[in-house]
Amino acid sequence: MALLGNLISRSLQLRKQFNLPVATPQTYQRHALRQLLERGQYTAFGKHYGFGDILSKEIDFMKAFRERVPVHTYTDMHDKWWHRCQNGEENVTWPGKVKYFALSSGTSESASKHIPVTQDMIKSIKKVGFKQLYSMANFQIPPVAFEKGILMLGGTTSLFEKGEYYEGDMSGISAKNMPRWMSSLLYKPGQRISKRPKWEDRIKLIVEKADQWDVGTICGVPAWVQIVLERVIKHHNVKNIHEIWPNLSVYIHGGVSMEPYRESFKKLWGKKKVTFIETYMASEGSFGFQARPDAGIKLVLNAGIFFEFIPFNEQNFDEEGNPRENPEIYKVSEVQEGEEYAVVLSTCAGAWRYLIGDVVRFTSATEHEIAIVGRTKQFLSLCGEHMSVDNMNKAIEIVSKKLNITIREFAVAGLKHDGLFAHQWYIGCDNENVNAEKLKALLDETLCKLNDDYEVERTSALKEIFLEILPENVFIGYLRAKGKEGAMSKFPRVLKGAQLQDWEAYLDKKKVRHVVSA
Repeated sequence: MALLGNLISRSLQLRKQFNLPVATPQTYQRHALRQLLERGQYTAFGKHYGFGDILSKEIDFMKAFRERVPVHTYTDMHDKWWHRCQNGEENVTWPGKVKYFALSSGTSESASKHIPVTQDMIKSIKKVGFKQLYSMANFQIPPVAFEKGILMLGGTTSLFEKGEYYEGDMSGISAKNMPRWMSSLLYKPGQRISKRPKWEDRIKLIVEKADQWDVGTICGVPAWVQIVLERVIKHHNVKNIHEIWPNLSVYIHGGVSMEPYRESFKKLWGKKKVTFIETYMASEGSFGFQARPDAGIKLVLNAGIFFEFIPFNEQNFDEEGNPRENPEIYKVSEVQEGEEYAVVLSTCAGAWRYLIGDVVRFTSATEHEIAIVGRTKQFLSLCGEHMSVDNMNKAIEIVSKKLNITIREFAVAGLKHDGLFAHQWYIGCDNENVNAEKLKALLDETLCKLNDDYEVERTSALKEIFLEILPENVFIGYLRAKGKEGAMSKFPRVLKGAQLQDWEAYLDKKKVRHVVSA
């Protein structure tokens, strides 16, 4: 193990000394799209949209692709195409049969989505993983960290046979297909534990065996990683996690913003520095990672993914976050820094001009680096306040610091109120001394400073702000009750429709209501 870790560390440093040739984003993406069209031209989807014709004529194939293939939502792709893959049909949207389907409900849908995962996509994910490993030479990570175990708190690696295919968590599919040397030497908790289907069973064993491992890196969604670390610390009666894992140096996170959790994580570490590295991975694939300190997520443009971006505004999306017909759309070489875009993907798993649901902002157009600022269905704009999840995360972080409290979970809903509108906040906080009135006022004041549209509407249509302080375990308990405990499950930041009604019914049942109005 020590020899392997030393070799990895030295190879990363040597690689950093060489100036490897790099093509332009436009070149990478033209090549990626051409490869996708060439592979997809003989599929049912490719024949339907004339991929062969797009490639054979002396025309701009990128322009022709845009003109001929419409933007698709998950419902479009599944109902018209992917359901045929589930029935065992070959060559539907990608060559061959689909062996795996990743189950994903995200944060805004109640029913599980079935996302195809092809062997080409598994290769793409591995390629992005190795690129991320190379990029770690840009961070001040102790060489000893590469000798230690990597704890991946993802979904179960047990896959469920469904006739013609297997289904399961994307994190579990990836873990099952990781290189054998990594699985046997570095991967924790190991296949025996990770195969257990129940999250609670896996976590119990991880907590019990924690002192038998030497973990250098942790990967996972912040809320669940935090719960695991807290339980390890309590079970082994230590002050911080570094008393168990003294070489823990890297935390690779994604899925939700780290900001609401950052302060509470500091309480879990010892004096040793831990490097936080953000990734961009979903059931549809692995798209990028933070490649340098204090920067955004760098999109990987040469790994079988073609990116497009729709400006996230009222011209292109309705009030429910659904795309309008014929939205304006840009390539990665055409985007502007500071603007918000919905992400559209064409992939080597047979997704074509697929609206994944994420909204990003480019922090560096030249380096194609982004910040994930929300979801198309999780922006709140009842009356023009245009409040993003990014606004919410920053406001919660600022308020937590000013009041010296810990808020790790929260959600917001929009309501009609006395002929106008109101926001209903649900705040997860266990601090006994928290002043609800002060919290509500400071949160409202902070959002006014962060968002000009919100400030304007607070003087007109957005007349009321309601706030409930709830025990943190209420949020986790709700996910557990919905069968979404652990791994990649995230509590939605914006609640709407049936989901809001269900959440309200759950709170009434638990009898934990305490409302503060503006």
